[in-house]
Amino acid sequence: MANTRIHAETKQKPIERFLASGPVDRPVPELVAEAFRWSAVRRVTKTATVSLFANRYSVDPSLVGQNVELRFDPEDLGSVGVYADGVDVGTAAPFAIGRHVHPAVPQAEPSKQAESTGIDYLRLVVTAEEEAQGSARIDYRELHLPGFGDGDSDDEEVTQ
Repeated sequence: MANTRIHAETKQKPIERFLASGPVDRPVPELVAEAFRWSAVRRVTKTATVSLFANRYSVDPSLVGQNVELRFDPEDLGSVGVYADGVDVGTAAPFAIGRHVHPAVPQAEPSKQAESTGIDYLRLVVTAEEEAQGSARIDYRELHLPGFGDGDSDDEEVTQ
C-alpha cells in the first residue's frame, strides 16, 4: 500500500514516479552475482601466494608485497578474483585448498542416526555362539593326534 498512496512532498504515487522514466531493465546476471560476492584484503607473500580461510592461492608474481582485494562467492572458495587498487588483475589459482565453503555459510544438517531399537545384536550373536558350543570347553589334551605322546609315532627312522 505504501507505493499506491500519494506522497505528501512529491504529490505523486511512488510507483508512478518510479515508472515515469519507462520500464525498468532487468539486471545482468553477472552484475547481480558480483554484487553478492564477499571481499577480503590480503598481503601477497614473497612466494606470490595469499591465504584466505585456511586456503592458499597463487597470484601474479608482480603483486608480491602488495595488498590485494580478494572477491569471492562464500559458497565456492575455489574461484577467487584478485583486484589491485580496484582494478581486476586476474583470478587466484588454488594452491592448497582446505576449505571449499566460507565458515559462516550455514551447512546442511547432518543426517540423524536411526533410532535405537533396543536390541543388542552383538549380545544375541555371542549368546547363540555360546549355546552352540555348549558349556564344555575344548580340552586339547584329550585330542588324539598322531605323533603327540600317544606312543604311536608316524615319524619312524629312515635307514638306508
